[in-house]
Amino acid sequence: MLTYGSYIGGNQTYTGEWTHTVRASAMLDDVIGSIRTKRDLDRGRLPADQAPESVIGRCAVGDHHDVEAALAAASAAVRTWAATPLRDRLRFVAELHRLTREKHDDIVEMLVAEGHPRALARWEVSGILVNTREDTREFLATQLEQHIDAGERRFTLRRVADGVVCLNPPQNATLANAMLGAWALAAGNALVVRAPRSAPLGVLHAMHELVVPALEHAGAPPEVLSVVCSDAPQTLQQWLTSPLVDDIMYFGGSEQGVAFGAECVRHGKKPVLELAGNDTCVVWCDADLDLAAAALAEAFYGSGQICMVPNCAVVHPDVADELLHKLGELARRIRPGMPEEPDVLLSPVRRTDAFQEVLGEALDRGARLVCGGRRLDVDGTPNEVSGLFLEPTVIRVDGLKSARDLRAVREETFFPLLPVVVPDASDADLLEQVVEFTDANPYGLRNSLWARDPEVVRAFVAGVRSGGLLKVNDSHIGFLPVLPTHGGTGLTGGPGGEANYPALRTSHLQGVSVAAGIDPADAVFAGTDERGTL
Repeated sequence: MLTYGSYIGGNQTYTGEWTHTVRASAMLDDVIGSIRTKRDLDRGRLPADQAPESVIGRCAVGDHHDVEAALAAASAAVRTWAATPLRDRLRFVAELHRLTREKHDDIVEMLVAEGHPRALARWEVSGILVNTREDTREFLATQLEQHIDAGERRFTLRRVADGVVCLNPPQNATLANAMLGAWALAAGNALVVRAPRSAPLGVLHAMHELVVPALEHAGAPPEVLSVVCSDAPQTLQQWLTSPLVDDIMYFGGSEQGVAFGAECVRHGKKPVLELAGNDTCVVWCDADLDLAAAALAEAFYGSGQICMVPNCAVVHPDVADELLHKLGELARRIRPGMPEEPDVLLSPVRRTDAFQEVLGEALDRGARLVCGGRRLDVDGTPNEVSGLFLEPTVIRVDGLKSARDLRAVREETFFPLLPVVVPDASDADLLEQVVEFTDANPYGLRNSLWARDPEVVRAFVAGVRSGGLLKVNDSHIGFLPVLPTHGGTGLTGGPGGEANYPALRTSHLQGVSVAAGIDPADAVFAGTDERGTL
């Protein structure tokens, strides 16, 4: 059994309270028995050395003293680390990339054990690799520091670390999102990560196996990173009120997240918000429909419980019937199963009641069911009473103007339900309406388009200003080098939200001039003529 304490100042600390992780497939095989085992271990009724093999690890639960110690350690280390040359801090990212490649299978297995379907786990690790590869590092190096020689002066435009950055990852993708903190470290910040009590093992494992040795390789002070498994409300409140905290990276729902961002500002902290997504994917009449259907089927990865999957499709009426047929065929092949199985994409869904409410509202108001709609057992058998999985579900919504009256279109639903909106074929300005519909989305994570006509592509790219990322004729969820993996506008990133490069969002721009032989009397009036005009 893996055992991790809170990681503070280069050391592990233990309070005596533990939270245990049971292998997800064991939970699916015997829900009640696995919950009982975990509860007995957590409460000390069952000794750790008597735990069954299904228990894969335990993490010490930290208290407010641990959180305070982590902040103090980070504050003490940040000045030294921020003053470290950028090339050395980027060596940390390069080593992190190398270690992630080397330990790829190990990290995938950890994610699978925590309940991520294997295909989804591989996608998550690919995001870490793409986000740290050489061309991404080289691009961000140019954004973090630029030099210009101008006569007797050398100008430097650089990003300066904000200081102590605290990161609160989401429960559905703790490991992958905690790793975004690597770029906050690369910017020269110290990092404190809260590992959620519901899923701490993967976070602590990745930090110990990847981030800690990469920081050591770059010569970083050990205090620059701390990880504490702790309760969210108490920890977030400590972060808000602590004078040692500069930035808080927060993942969560939009309403709660925007309110928390306002609290950050009220307490003098910079919020970096990663909230909900409700992405639109547009399919035009000249698109490759096989490829477009495959991209839309990405809506069902992890049962739709991923913020960056397509949540709504808008399909040109001339190809809607054919596209829906192809999409329905793909959706019907997607099945539940144990996360270890290589072709499984679906995860258990907790909010099955909300799924039925949203689907029922759409069907009552005229939407048509293309496929899906049922609860399933892990073996794919329909079970409307206690099935933990939901069938991939596609509905057709006719009419663009009233589509957002439906919750299925208007909100992030976070289950495997994809509404396909088909505009009225008689609309003369159809392209303009589709662009406006996409850009008016109050969320703003990713949007994508499938079209061959260069003018359609131009109009889409020019007209869709919302969102942190636009993709054309590409996987909606696939990661790309150089371009951001996260971030967005509106309800996705809150006020001031934009594409999120954590190295840039957790630093601030500073200009520097270093001169030699400059006469201040001349420099004061540089750029003016004898009359004092510019």
